[in-house]
Amino acid sequence: MKKYRVYQVDSFTKSVFHGNSAGVVLNADGLSDSQMQQIARELNNSETAFIFTSDSPEYDIEVRFFTPTTEVPICGHATIAAHYVRAMENKIISGRVIQKTKSGILPVDIICEGDDISIVMTQGKPFVGKDLGENLRQRIARGLNIKLNDICEEYPVAIASTGHSKVMIPLRSIEILNSLKPNEALLTEISKEIGCNGFYTFTLGPNEEVLVNGRMFAPAIGISEDPVTGNANGPLGAYLVHYGIHQKETEDTFDFKIIQGEAIGRAGTMNVHVAKENRKPILVQITGSAIVAFQTEIVL
Repeated sequence: MKKYRVYQVDSFTKSVFHGNSAGVVLNADGLSDSQMQQIARELNNSETAFIFTSDSPEYDIEVRFFTPTTEVPICGHATIAAHYVRAMENKIISGRVIQKTKSGILPVDIICEGDDISIVMTQGKPFVGKDLGENLRQRIARGLNIKLNDICEEYPVAIASTGHSKVMIPLRSIEILNSLKPNEALLTEISKEIGCNGFYTFTLGPNEEVLVNGRMFAPAIGISEDPVTGNANGPLGAYLVHYGIHQKETEDTFDFKIIQGEAIGRAGTMNVHVAKENRKPILVQITGSAIVAFQTEIVL
């Protein structure tokens, strides 16, 4: 029997009950895959992160991520949560941690300023696909229960990824965004066909402090709606750079702020940084804060 330290953490916010909640198991050594899946189902967050000690000089820790129904290669808000808890518990001052994930070995930077802890997650290699085409655009509109012309026709609907792919769906207004009531069965059907489980809907406000308002749906992996999604907004940054949307071609970087989760009362924010080369994305980072809502122990 072993006691496992379990945390409920709200990411991309400094206020409890806002942002995106994630479970974190700080000392996961010894847990089986089935036990991790059971814990993730019990906590019932969109993702739970499990931290393992390293057995290699190539990385400092290993982190695995489970939704209530399946393991996923990486998760943005659960990465922020995991490293926030680890920094807080181990009294880590600013520095870099190398983590092994199912998406590869990636750096995470801890920035401590007084009592504030910010986590900078470097995501995987950016990928942006081609426009999915008119037929899929029409079916995705039906899956979101909106009209085809509610999707911005001047921008592509395309898959983007920095480790865990999402479909990028630009909408014409915040009113349309906030009114979405998706057909989960149809979105799940589309996910299986295109090999992508998340649908990120967003609006752009290029003259505002906050560029992006978004909502993310992934019913194929048991997530009706994810409040604030690192692995949607990072790929969104790659998508915007790839297609040259709302940025200056002469600049080597693209930085913007997002708000997500307002429609479901879980608003949170993050900053996205994209490095460019020859006007294409080569590196994506997201930065966010977190706060512990509660902690407990499970004996298994």
